[in-house]
Amino acid sequence: MATLNKQEYNRRAFSRADRGTKREAMRGAVAVEFALLLIPLLLLAFGIAEYGRALYQYNTLVKTVRDAARLLSHHNPEDPASYGPVLEEARCLAVHGNTSCSGAALAPGLTTGMVTIASSATTSTAGTTVTLVEVRITGYVFNFVFNPARLFGAAVDTIPFSDIHATMRQL
Repeated sequence: MATLNKQEYNRRAFSRADRGTKREAMRGAVAVEFALLLIPLLLLAFGIAEYGRALYQYNTLVKTVRDAARLLSHHNPEDPASYGPVLEEARCLAVHGNTSCSGAALAPGLTTGMVTIASSATTSTAGTTVTLVEVRITGYVFNFVFNPARLFGAAVDTIPFSDIHATMRQL
């Protein structure tokens, strides 16, 4: 048997035919790798979307409470005839985003019963009386549609937004 020189050995060992069979043998490897990575990537994407939705709802509640407190800050709490309807308008503003209580609630499960309003008079060091109004949402709970933390042993599918409030000075 004749011995092959180095060039001829390399040409035969790495010929096109050999490379084609290796390529065909590896054909499904990319699909398998993609399938293995797709599951954690989808879980990550859904988790980010759900926590983003929770932050959006929290921010919506904070803004509506602030708007309701701003509405009440323009009215005198010592005039019960005009202040009573404004209290109901403020509750509607905190829940529905408008003063007429029309439309759906801004956050699922939010009701006007979760909104509390309190006015308090304080005396400053200069001897003047300042009236503060506080609007508070208590007892609101955010519910996950898909909680990715369940996969890691978390037992709850909710985030309690237990105390959202805004305080402003009344005129």
